[in-house]
Amino acid sequence: MRDDGAFTYNGGKVAPGETQNIRYGISETYLGDPVRIPVTIINGERDGPTAFLSAAAHGDELNGIEVVREVAHEWDLSDLAGTLVCMPVLNVPGFLAQQRYLPIYDRDLNRSFPGREDSTSAKRMAARIFDNFIAPCDFGIDFHTSTRGRTNMIHVRANMEHKGTARLAQAFGSNVIIAGKGSDGMLRTEATAVGVPTITVEMGEAHRFQRELIDEALAGVESVFAEYGLHDTSAVRWPGWRTIINDENEKTWIRADAGGIVDMHHERGSLVHEGDRICTITNPFKDDNVTVEAPFTGLMVGVLENPVVYPGNPLCHLVELEERVRRVVELEQSPDGDVVRA
Repeated sequence: MRDDGAFTYNGGKVAPGETQNIRYGISETYLGDPVRIPVTIINGERDGPTAFLSAAAHGDELNGIEVVREVAHEWDLSDLAGTLVCMPVLNVPGFLAQQRYLPIYDRDLNRSFPGREDSTSAKRMAARIFDNFIAPCDFGIDFHTSTRGRTNMIHVRANMEHKGTARLAQAFGSNVIIAGKGSDGMLRTEATAVGVPTITVEMGEAHRFQRELIDEALAGVESVFAEYGLHDTSAVRWPGWRTIINDENEKTWIRADAGGIVDMHHERGSLVHEGDRICTITNPFKDDNVTVEAPFTGLMVGVLENPVVYPGNPLCHLVELEERVRRVVELEQSPDGDVVRA
């Protein structure tokens, strides 16, 4: 919290005009050694809101790590108005093992917030993160990627029924916002519930840095900073078109009805029309092809990257677009009919 201009946490204090890089203990290993997360706190000399940026709640989701690191250590924040709390790796045990969940009993840290000090290992870790670095903030952005073997176009997930969260989601400036309150235990759900509007930014795939998505996310952070007066940057950005996907929109994960090797015919962010061939599933001899068609016209927000499936495995995440938005996206098609990635 900011006390007389200082940001305080259990064990430390960051005065106005000061920056601290700390490794904050949230648990212990089997050997009794500390498990510590890296945190950078930049406290501006001028008054303003307190915001957090977090990444790698799932240890193999790397794109957001680079976003948070670049903001904390490469941006000129000498004129920052307010306080910025940067946590590039929340799930340190998962990051070290390069796996999604906490290696301790395979727990999902992003279903463990706000945590509890007398509960499971995951909830104890979550409580120390939440109480010290999330709850004192005014808003936050939590960066994620798709799970292993799939990829997402960059988009925001947010509770658009919450006025503060809706403002934050729109300020980020992505083409797509998927509306929803989120599951219990999610960082964005629990932070919003205690008065800290928080959005999730989904971007790309696990286990890699994808520069074009990192740059786009950095532009989104700049836009948010402009909206809240944290940093003198360019104006809040308008992405050219925007759609908010809610319960009125048709949306589905299209799943394989046959096992085999997948030939995907469209990339993430592609607009496909009802009846278009999304992919073909074949066997090793290519003599038994199963065609998968789009059940409705929509945007492929997420697609398969690992080209092998069992029956029931997800192939793509398709969301319906309003007609006016669809026309704008269609105008972005190249002359030869290839869809420009949204």
